[in-house]
Amino acid sequence: MDWDDVVQKVTPYIVKIETPANSGTGFLLSYNVDHSWCGVATALHVVSDADSWQQPIKIHNYNFSKTAFLTANQRVIFTDYATDSAVGFFESGQLELPNDLIPLRPIDTRLNIGVEVAWLGYPAIEAWTLCFFSGTVSARRDDLKAYLIDGVAINGVSGGPVINSTATDGVQFVGVMTAYRASRAYGDALPGLSFAQDVSHFHGVIQHVRSIDEANKKKQEIEQQQQSEKTPAQQPTQPDREQTTSAKDKPRGTAG
Repeated sequence: MDWDDVVQKVTPYIVKIETPANSGTGFLLSYNVDHSWCGVATALHVVSDADSWQQPIKIHNYNFSKTAFLTANQRVIFTDYATDSAVGFFESGQLELPNDLIPLRPIDTRLNIGVEVAWLGYPAIEAWTLCFFSGTVSARRDDLKAYLIDGVAINGVSGGPVINSTATDGVQFVGVMTAYRASRAYGDALPGLSFAQDVSHFHGVIQHVRSIDEANKKKQEIEQQQQSEKTPAQQPTQPDREQTTSAKDKPRGTAG
């Protein structure tokens, strides 16, 4: 597969994530309904310590032209420890990110063994350079919602998107890179397999945010309706008291 066009398309969606004790990769996942907040997906272990200790997190867009510095009260992180996956939401105006989104692979259509995939990230050995990696799906762990991939994942690439592209479906995010498991059968570290979680947690987060948007919309509609019902109807103008005084009420003249 020729990955050049795919890399050019995906690169603007990639971000570098820094915490006081860690660094990794992430990618634009979604927006809320009015695009005022954006969601960045990553591996949970990239941000878990900072989230637990309410430490700041820095997120850089792919070319480092913009940086979002997020304190604990400036972000909301949806976590899933079972799949080592996380999505952080924050105000979208802080970074230059694409307005459109790259779709997630549907949950019920997992990749088959032998399918070629790729991933992007900022490896610790070249921490400020976005690097490309590729490999093939060696096995599926449906019980863990994960793929074993014949390819290298270096520290710092954790949280980067795993990508697949076909003529039928186009470019899709199919997973998130979470670990590299080297073979140590004979003591030395030998080539191993990369471990990537599927996008099931991300689908759940998107649906949750959509539900919040719908609830907020419904709440606003109810509040507007209640406000409209409280507004008093226009009262008819009171007639001039002098003009409506009856003849018997008029003062009589004094006899001369």
